[in-house]
Amino acid sequence: MTPRSLLVTGTDTGIGKTHSSVALLHALRATGMRAVGMKPVASGCDWRDGGWRNEDALALQAAGDPRPDYADVNPFALPEPTAPTLAARAAGVRIDVAVLHAAHARLAASADLVIVEGAGGWDAPLAEGLEHRDLARHLGGAVVMVVGLRLGCLSHARLTARAIAADGCRLVGWIGNRIDPDFSRADDYVELLGQALPAPCLGILPFGLDPARAAERLDAEAMLAALPLSP
Repeated sequence: MTPRSLLVTGTDTGIGKTHSSVALLHALRATGMRAVGMKPVASGCDWRDGGWRNEDALALQAAGDPRPDYADVNPFALPEPTAPTLAARAAGVRIDVAVLHAAHARLAASADLVIVEGAGGWDAPLAEGLEHRDLARHLGGAVVMVVGLRLGCLSHARLTARAIAADGCRLVGWIGNRIDPDFSRADDYVELLGQALPAPCLGILPFGLDPARAAERLDAEAMLAALPLSP
């Protein structure tokens, strides 16, 4: 188990997990930490530079310091843009957990903290027989939840927080992401989320703001304080 890692999950797909994860990397680096990102399983990839590449994984790679190898950031790059389980079947690929763990270990050896982005929501399988809870437990059990601020997010966030706790993991913070510029009640929902969720808000990210600038809206110190200490 590597305590100085955490898993970033979300209330759904398309709510800004990568945007938030990249912003977190910038925020952590601003504190002087060496921080790198990882997208263990990514579906929806393009062929370039002699291999399959995923835009989210490339963004995580670019935001890391030291800059890691793509193969470690994204050990399983699957072409079809669908659920990872279906994408793996379509590609004839078996997701080997040992390969994921080995790639993570290499990233952790060169950094102070590894931000690992999941796929979809908490209960969306990463692969056949591999759940987010399994990966989170291997990383030490610390989870950050990204909430896409839109109608329905309150229920989705509360259900996700309960599922994380029920699976034996610990929510150390949540990020609100303004994904809908026309959602006029976003501030009211942020207030309700703050009252309902059992972890601190690490920041609210404005719609369309570059991740490097969005990092200034995140409280990296609060997140670090909630993580277990390295042995």
